[in-house]
Amino acid sequence: MVNAIAQMSGTPVLIIGDMVADVYLDGAIARISREAPVLVLDQVEERVVAGGAANVVNNAATLGGTAYAAGVCGTDTSGDALLAVLAENAVRTEGFVRDAAHPTITKTRIIAGGRATVSQQIVRVDREWHTALAHETEEELLAQIRVLLPRVRGVVLSDYGSGTVTERVRRTVIDAARAAEIPSIVDSRYDILRYEGIGYVKQNDAELAAALGRGLCSEEDIHAAGRELRERLGADGVLITRGAQGMTLFLSDGSATNIPVSDHSEIFDVSGAGDTCVAVMILALAAGVDPLTAARLSNIASGIAVRKRGTATVAQEELRGALAAIEGGC
Repeated sequence: MVNAIAQMSGTPVLIIGDMVADVYLDGAIARISREAPVLVLDQVEERVVAGGAANVVNNAATLGGTAYAAGVCGTDTSGDALLAVLAENAVRTEGFVRDAAHPTITKTRIIAGGRATVSQQIVRVDREWHTALAHETEEELLAQIRVLLPRVRGVVLSDYGSGTVTERVRRTVIDAARAAEIPSIVDSRYDILRYEGIGYVKQNDAELAAALGRGLCSEEDIHAAGRELRERLGADGVLITRGAQGMTLFLSDGSATNIPVSDHSEIFDVSGAGDTCVAVMILALAAGVDPLTAARLSNIASGIAVRKRGTATVAQEELRGALAAIEGGC
């Protein structure tokens, strides 16, 4: 797998989807408010990190790939901050469409702590769209996608349900990837059955159960559902993430391979681990790595991500180090 990591270096990939600015407001607990029984915080820090599809992009960049991003953000300060964060990792952001009618999607987390207390999130405030993309905005996004697709060797559709991945975007990308014979992968929380013809699918077990409308109570249920989803979409492969049970990869040859968790260290935060998984999968597949090796690498990388607090990225050096530790322990 060391050679596979080397192959990923410089591989150009395109990530399309709901670009999110994750905002963290850290504050020290000062007192209880006189106005209501709530904490008053002295703000210590405000941080913006890439979330949603932007976290997939950032991971693709820190893992050594050449990452292109296509999505929609506002002309607001949150959009400026998100683009600046991506620029720090040399992400190619010319595929962003900036639209004043669609403010940048933000998820603001208020973090409270003090010298004698553990910092923890006390509330999250989301700002998302509630209207469809304007026709002109969708046309501009499609134009950017058509320009970028010939430059890359793999493509991701990262659909968080906020409306960037329209039906036209979906079909344009799937058809173009098939025609160009490059791998594609989708991570969609709510609408996976509309991705017929996609190359690969990443879902967690809860999303899989919801998509098929039934409970998955046993290993047999998981395997039957994974095969059904792959067949219904005509996909080359389906990767199901299963928490403490690791992952299971279903391929078009009928195989189903369970991949156990690579590291049983303490889990700090699962947010963003799925984005890391998708980034590794597309980079490896785009570099010509076989799907099972790609899935195993994504499993190791996800294990690194969950040991970090908040939305996080994984560096190529970290992935090399984790792989070396695993192989050294064998």
